[in-house]
Amino acid sequence: MPMIGWLFILAAFAMIVGSLLLLRDGANMKIPKEKLEKIRQRKAEQDAKDKKEGDSW
Repeated sequence: MPMIGWLFILAAFAMIVGSLLLLRDGANMKIPKEKLEKIRQRKAEQDAKDKKEGDSW
């Protein structure tokens, strides 16, 4: 295989590994308590709304 082929393979591999490392670092983000409470409240509202409307599927 020509040298340019190996460079493309190496670049693709480096981009995949870099993306996976970024995803791993992003998974450790902490959500503030206030925002977490808002999320839970919104989820409860949506669940109540869904129960009220029923399953329309």
